Amino acid sequence: MCLREILCKIVIDKVIVKYKPLVIGNSVKNGSKPMNKLKPNATLILIFIFILSAQIFSKAFFVSTAGNDINNGTKEFPFATLVKAASVSVAGDTIFIRGGLYSPTSTISLGSASKSGTSTNYYHVLAYPGEKPVFNFSKQTSSDGIKLNGNYWHLKGVEVMYSTHNGIAVNGSYNLIENCVVHDNKNTGMQFGNGASYNRVINCDSYYNFDPPSGGNADGFAPKLDVGTGNYFYGCRAWQNSDDGWDGYLRPADNVTTVIENCWAFMNGYLKDGKPISTGNGNGFKMGGGDSSNKDSLRHNVTIKNSLCFDNRVKGYDQNNDRGSMTILNCTGFRNGSYNFSIPGNFRATSSATVKNCVSYLSPGVTFINRVVQSNNSWNPVYNVSESDFLSIDTTGVRGPRKADGSLPDLKFLRLASTSGLIDIGTDVGLPFSGKAPDLGAYEYGLVSSVNEESQVPNEFKLEQNYPNPFNPETTISYTLQTPSKVSLKVYDLLGNEIATLVNNFQTAGNYDIKFNVKTRHGASLQTGVYFYRIQTQTFSETKKMILLK
Repeated sequence: MCLREILCKIVIDKVIVKYKPLVIGNSVKNGSKPMNKLKPNATLILIFIFILSAQIFSKAFFVSTAGNDINNGTKEFPFATLVKAASVSVAGDTIFIRGGLYSPTSTISLGSASKSGTSTNYYHVLAYPGEKPVFNFSKQTSSDGIKLNGNYWHLKGVEVMYSTHNGIAVNGSYNLIENCVVHDNKNTGMQFGNGASYNRVINCDSYYNFDPPSGGNADGFAPKLDVGTGNYFYGCRAWQNSDDGWDGYLRPADNVTTVIENCWAFMNGYLKDGKPISTGNGNGFKMGGGDSSNKDSLRHNVTIKNSLCFDNRVKGYDQNNDRGSMTILNCTGFRNGSYNFSIPGNFRATSSATVKNCVSYLSPGVTFINRVVQSNNSWNPVYNVSESDFLSIDTTGVRGPRKADGSLPDLKFLRLASTSGLIDIGTDVGLPFSGKAPDLGAYEYGLVSSVNEESQVPNEFKLEQNYPNPFNPETTISYTLQTPSKVSLKVYDLLGNEIATLVNNFQTAGNYDIKFNVKTRHGASLQTGVYFYRIQTQTFSETKKMILLK
């Protein structure tokens, strides 16, 4: 149900029941007065205007292995292909893909420069709730599996495998890719290029990708080459890709930014059967660099936070030859083959490198040039990290199923024991912490973890009633996010016209208070009356009423 339908239902439920005359033609029933003698009801007139203004509502289309593209795309008569559903959809529509195995023979292209959504009106391509659509591209002869060419598309819950090139190639911007799995493709699992910018990749897995015959280029996630800026990864895993887990190497892009948060990279540089492959670089997070004539000039400004990097064949967190700014905060490197943390080369005078609150354990260690700003890491001053600092160093379960909300599984692996000397010895870098100071490593003891004594993660999405209500001129709107989400919080008038956008960005899980002040935003233009505020995430939406009383 769209916003106009919701508001219309609210108004009708509250008002129209007061109006009881039933007129059929020129006749009048139930003893009521003739309609032409009734006094006009301003609210009722507004209702009809409201209804007439809602000319176009968003649609839902369905795709099924039992469908046919000559169907109309309803749940009862679904399409057979995602290509068909995408061709008839418009911004705001939702395509539900039913579970089952799909075998396309060519690339599936989603969107284009002329077929893009907006920040308030995405195209939605979603796995049907509780079902898993799998796209097997083994019959394909060339190119990528899925090409996301448009802007403002939301792709969620699909599995892509056996593509002859990249599993998912993202060429558009401002897209949201969520709970997707890419594996066994003949190049990178998920690659970003052609200026792709400000995409959000949430809770996705990429593994076993290998480019024959040598395996030297297939990464898990690759914001590289001609990628744009502002791409963000959260809660993702990359393992046993023949080259790197994340690869940020550039050509010809320069001075772009990527953020990686709460992600795991492990056993990259190893094949599916566990054998090492020497032709791939075998790094967990390769931050940047160029090649040939621009080898020592290109800048990829990378920030990595609260992430794990372990058992990669060569390096964990690797500069490569990046000349941009590199920031690594509260990360853990464990048992990588060469170095856990490596920034040994120079970088631009206008760039910087910062490593704080990190832990290195069981590898040759770390290597940095003097320009790298280091603070409160396990190696400065040297702390004798041992197995007793962790609840477990057993990797069992790291490839296991995610939680119901799509987030990473809760494991004891590399979480701090209550007796660890790594607790409360970090420095404040702006990340949440519990206690007198931050802990070292990817996990804060006692915070955001069901394997510790307490969990401070909200257990539901919730929108509170604004307070005060009625209000003038300011009120507070509170809400709770159970998981990291793209959040839209907007205010509408009685006719469904948008009055204000209070929030329109990605937010981490937690509790939020947002102020709405009519004087600040609208001066004296808003009049006494009923208004509505609506929150919308990928999985949750709710609308509440508030009253402005001047």
